[in-house]
Amino acid sequence: MAESESEEGNCDNRGKVENLKTDMEELLEKMEKLTVRAAWVAFDCVAIRTNPELPSALQHLQDAFLLCKEQMDKKWQEVLME
Repeated sequence: MAESESEEGNCDNRGKVENLKTDMEELLEKMEKLTVRAAWVAFDCVAIRTNPELPSALQHLQDAFLLCKEQMDKKWQEVLME
C-alpha cells in the first residue's frame, strides 16, 4: 500500500511539474511578444523624431492599403457570386 501511495504522489508531482513547465512557456511567450512590441514602439518613436513627415507618409500608406483591401474584398465577393 505504501508503494501505491508514493507512486500516486510521484504522478501528482509530475503533473504539477508539467503544469509549471507549460505555464512558464506561456509566460515566456507573452514576454517575448511584449518585448517585440516595446522594441517596435521604441523604433517608431526614434523614426518619428528623426523624420517628422513619417507619420503622414505612414497614414497615406495605411489609407492606400485599406482602399486596396476593400477593392480586393469586393472582387472576391464578385468571384464567389459567379
